[in-house]
Parts: sequence; structure tokens; C-alpha cells
Amino acid sequence: MSTAPSATAAIFDEPQTEHPLGYILDPENVPAELEPFRGRLSSNFFEVRKKIINFIREDVIPAQATAKRQRQELVRKVQESRVPAPGEDPAYARHEVWAGSPPIIAELGKKAKARGLYNFFLPEVGKLSVLEYAPICEIFGAFPLANLAMNCMAPDTGNMEVLEKYGTPEQKKQWLEPLLDGTIRSAFAMTEPGVASSDATNICSTIVREGDEYVINGHKWYISGACRPECKVFVFLGRTTGSHGEKHMSHSMILVPREAPGVTIVRPLAVFGHIHDHAEIVFDNVRVPVTNILLGEGRGFEIAQGRLGPGRIHHCMRTIGTAEQALDSIIHRVRSRKAFGKMLAHHDTVRQFVAESRIEITKSRLLNYLAAVQADDHGFKDARAYISMTKIDAPRMCLKIIDEAIQIHGAHGVSQDSQLTDMYTNIRHVRLADGPDIVHLNTIAKEEFKRKTSALGEWASGKNTNIEKYGKFQHVAPVAAAKL
Repeated sequence: MSTAPSATAAIFDEPQTEHPLGYILDPENVPAELEPFRGRLSSNFFEVRKKIINFIREDVIPAQATAKRQRQELVRKVQESRVPAPGEDPAYARHEVWAGSPPIIAELGKKAKARGLYNFFLPEVGKLSVLEYAPICEIFGAFPLANLAMNCMAPDTGNMEVLEKYGTPEQKKQWLEPLLDGTIRSAFAMTEPGVASSDATNICSTIVREGDEYVINGHKWYISGACRPECKVFVFLGRTTGSHGEKHMSHSMILVPREAPGVTIVRPLAVFGHIHDHAEIVFDNVRVPVTNILLGEGRGFEIAQGRLGPGRIHHCMRTIGTAEQALDSIIHRVRSRKAFGKMLAHHDTVRQFVAESRIEITKSRLLNYLAAVQADDHGFKDARAYISMTKIDAPRMCLKIIDEAIQIHGAHGVSQDSQLTDMYTNIRHVRLADGPDIVHLNTIAKEEFKRKTSALGEWASGKNTNIEKYGKFQHVAPVAAAKL
């Protein structure tokens, strides 16, 4: 009998060079794509990354089962006894989106504070550049419970940054301090169902001053995080001047308490048919003090650009972490399943996709790091083309890998026993969050068209000299320059 190792044995005998919990939790090694930027990485980055990894390994991972159990109990109470609020669609009154956060989140928050990791997204806490924050966000993409425990979750991070940068001392005292302490949460009320909100100048909710108050009227939807009971305040974007004003100076941001009279959360909204914590909200003659305005009338877009730039990069950073998870799921599956006479890992088509997935992740990560460097060196506004590139690329890349992971897992991949369907739904939504792909493609094209035509481009394009030679097109009017 031959003593040669079988194909099955050979696949498991291949050297396992990564950390037992995966590369993403290897405290000694960072992504190879960071090597070109190593000179930009501070000693603080390496220390902080290890602290976060240790926190996840020692506190977050052991708490995951408890968090799930507590969540199920909170959902059960909602399903048994919750009464719909006035104006709310009763069909969704006892859906799980109304359940609060598991108590273990607060306990993990205390542990994060003890480790100096709470509110880590703030530069004065993490003391990281945008580039250095990128690989940290990848970890959050793979371990969202850590995101919650460290108070680093959207949309609160963007709202806290807005309040930190633009809020008055009184606004900070009332809203920023409890947000930073994790005792309340918030939402960003921008998108509207009746207009194309991807062009923010279309936003038509109104903010009208009457004496010492602003009166707010509008209809918003897909307001993330608004259903959860911890949400206590909205950062609301609306129009404060007539439509004849300069279009980018016609909108303002204002703070609206969730419990203010006239605020009605109509229903939670679905993503791909599954209800999520995205709310449809009507604001009917809601009155708030004039002191709730942020920065001043007409400054809404100025604030929005400062808010959305970091958020777009963070979405992409977390998406890359999810892509790594999806690829890991493929590796796990193909090492444990046999079809057509050999392990899946020995099929050429499977190996091809694994290789292509690694190539795509590598390219996407490098583009993301480049966008982060541009933001560090030139600011988010001047880095907008690079941010748009990674905002388009990262979700597309990740979705492709998740989709193939589902294919490789077969029926299991779409079952409730796999995380892949939830991952797909979440990442598909990222292609719309903070602007759909087409808006970002337009941003990139505009930056390209700002460049003058080069002699090299004219030479490569070429010219048919016979047009002038035979003169048969002299009656054709010259082409005017295109308006961008």
C-alpha cells in the first residue's frame, strides 16, 4: 500500500503562515499594502493597533454570544408588548428594529474606556492620521461589535465630528457630551423620498425662522439609526432661503430632538425586502430654538462636505475588512468540501477566483490608502476624486467576492446559518450610502475634464487631413466646448 499523502491530507498539510484568528487580528503584521507608506506610520499607530486587537480578542469576541442572547431577549419584549407611537404604521410596531442595545455594549464600553480606546475615531483620542485609521477600520469591518463598544459607529461618528467642529458650547453640552459618553445616539436626516436626493440641492424640507424659533417641515426617509430607542437627536438638512438664492447657500443644518412635537417616525424601511433600522420620518411644524442652528443659515453644504468626506473613506475601509472575511470564508469552505473527485481547493476554477480575489483586494486597499494620503496632505475637498474612486471601487470589489463565496457555499451560502447574505445586503447598501456610484463617477469625470488637452493626447487621437483637403464639411458649424 502506498504511503504517499492523499490529496486531502496535502491540502491540510500546506503551511498555515497566518495568525490563528486571521491576518486581521495578527498584532505583529500589518497589510503588505502599507509598506509603501511605512514612513508615514507613527509608533503610536502600531501601539494602538495592538491595543485594539487585544481588546477584541480578550473582551469583544468572548462577549459575542452574550450580546446575541441579550439582543434576542430585547427583541422578544418588543414583539410581546410594544405599542406603536401616534402616527406610526402599526404593521411594523413590534418589529425587532425597535429593540434597544444589549447591556453588554455598555459593559464593553467601560472596558474600552479603561484601555483608552473609547471615541477612538476622534483625532485627539486615537491621534491617528486618515491613513493610519484605514487599517483600523478594516478591523471594525470584520468585528462590528468592537465598533459599537468603542463608540465608533456611523452615523454618530459623523454627527459628533460636526458638533465638535461647528457646535456652540451650549450645543456641545446638550448633545455632544452625552454622545461622546455613549448614553444617547443620533441620526442624520438628509434623504427625501419626493426628490432626487443624490443632488443635495434638491432637498426641499424647510427651516423657517419665526421669532426665537425655527419651524421645520419635511419628509425624510432612509434615516439610519432613527428607530433605535437610544436615538435622541437628528442633524437635519433643510432649505432656509428662497429657491432664488445661490443654490449652495440655500440650505442649513439644525439640531432636532427626536421627541420634539411634530416628529413622527412613520415606519422602518427595508433593504432588499428585509426591515432595517432606516426610518421614514415626517416633520410637521416642528419648533426648535434658533440656538439649534449649526454654524449659521446657508452653511449646510459646507458642513455636509466636512462630514461626508471622512465617512466615505471609513465606509470603504470597513468594506475591505468585510472582503477579507468573505475570502476567508471561501478558503475555509474549499478546504473542507470535496466535489467531482477532489477537494474544492484543487479545482482550477476555484483557485483562479481565490487568486483574483487577492489581486482585487490588494488593488482596492492600495487605492483606499492613496485616498487617505491625499486627504491627509491636501484635505478632504481636494482629495474628492480619490475618495470617489475608492467609494466606487471598494463595494464593487467586495460584492463580487461575497457573491462568489455564496456560489462556492451553495445553498448554505444563502441560508440563515451563513453570514454571507447579511454581508451582501450591507455592502450593496454601501454603494448608495453617502452618494450612489453615478454621482461619484461624475465627480471623477469632472476632475478629469478640468485638465487641458495635451499634445500627447492630440497625437494619440490622430487627425484625418483629408477633411481639410477636400473641404466638404466647411458648412458644418464648429463644435462648442461642452458644459461640464
